[in-house]
Amino acid sequence: MSSGFDFTGKVAVVTGAASGIGRATVRAFAAHGAKVVATDRDAGVHETIAGLHDALAIEVDAGNESDMQRLVETACEQFGGIDIFYANAGISGGTAGIFDADVALWAEVLRINLIGPALAIKHAAPRIVERGGGAILCTASVAGLRSGAGGTPYSASKAGVINLVQTAAQQLATSGVRVNAICPGLIETGMTQRAFDYAREQGKEDRLGQLNPLRRAGRPEEIAQVALFLASDAASYVNGQAIAVDGGLSSSHPVTRQVYGKPAF
Repeated sequence: MSSGFDFTGKVAVVTGAASGIGRATVRAFAAHGAKVVATDRDAGVHETIAGLHDALAIEVDAGNESDMQRLVETACEQFGGIDIFYANAGISGGTAGIFDADVALWAEVLRINLIGPALAIKHAAPRIVERGGGAILCTASVAGLRSGAGGTPYSASKAGVINLVQTAAQQLATSGVRVNAICPGLIETGMTQRAFDYAREQGKEDRLGQLNPLRRAGRPEEIAQVALFLASDAASYVNGQAIAVDGGLSSSHPVTRQVYGKPAF
C-alpha cells in the first residue's frame, strides 16, 4: 500500500462498500487517516468497518433519492461534512443483450448504476463545496468505453456514468469539486465471484484476465489505490476523466463476434 497519501481530517463516503472494491477502498481511506462512511444495501457493510476508528456503516439503496439524502445528512451530522464521495455501488444485470433484456432489467440497472451516481453528485457536491472543495469519484467500467466487456444494459449504464462525470465536472466549474470515473476491468468482487469460483472449480483460474496484456485479473485493492490518487491533492489537475484500470484490456477490447439471430457461443 502506498504511504504517500494523507487524508487526516478528511471525511470519505463510499457506496457499494459491503465487499470488493468498495470495502477495499473504505479500508484504504481509513488506513490513510480519513474518517469513513461505508454504505450498502447489504448488511455486510457493517463487517467492512470492523476494527476501524472514526468509521460508520449505513444500509442504504444507492438508487433511492431519499436514502441518498439521508446518507449525506447522516455523514455530515456524524463527522461535520464530506470531502470525498465515491459512488461505487453497482449491479451487473447479467449478460443480457438488446434482444434479451426486458424493460424491468433496464430500469433497475440504470437506477442503481447511473441514477445512483447522479444522486450522489446532486446531494454530496453542495456539502463538499461547503468544505472548500474535494473529490467525487464514480465507478464506471471498461464496458462503458466500448462493446465486448459486459451485458448491454450494464455497458450502457457505465457509458452513462462516463458522460455523467464529464458533464458534472463542467457544471461544478470553479466550485473546487473534481469529478472523475474509474473504469475497472476484470476484478474479483461480489459481482464477479461466480465466474471466479467456476474457473477455479474447473482448474482454469489461469484463464481469468487472459485477454489483457498482464494476463491476470485485478484485485479490489488495485482499484482502491487509484481511488486514493484521484481523491488526493496529487490529482489536483485531474477532472472530468475516465481512468481505465484494466491491465491493458481496453487497449484492444477483443470480443466474440456475434451473428444476428445466432447465439454468441
